[in-house]
Amino acid sequence: MAEVPIPRGRLLHITAILMTIAAAIGSLGRMLYTGRHNHSVLLILLFAGWVLLPFLGLLLANRSSRRWQPPHPRNLFILMLVISIGSLISYSGILIPAGTKPAFIFLVVPLISWLLIAIITLPAISRSGKSKV
Repeated sequence: MAEVPIPRGRLLHITAILMTIAAAIGSLGRMLYTGRHNHSVLLILLFAGWVLLPFLGLLLANRSSRRWQPPHPRNLFILMLVISIGSLISYSGILIPAGTKPAFIFLVVPLISWLLIAIITLPAISRSGKSKV
């Protein structure tokens, strides 16, 4: 039986979704590992929520991207990959300058992620609401 090729746009979409889910799991695991000596359950839960929220936001934006006009969905899929890879690299500790508290990275990376999500999604959302003439 012949294999049906996956269109490039669809392959990017599938890859972006899978990478976002994998990065969310990896980021949560890295956050839990880094905070393993912290005995405050509330603080761990708050950090977990803050670290996972950008990934949830990306997946929700992906869901609404079906109504967006090109090239906005493609830009979102690329952003999903960039944030996923960037988060995993940032949380790995490779780029952390000496003397930086580990919690700082887990606070700043989601904030930067949200700023990037807003930059990419707000124009797409504003244009999708306009009717075609």
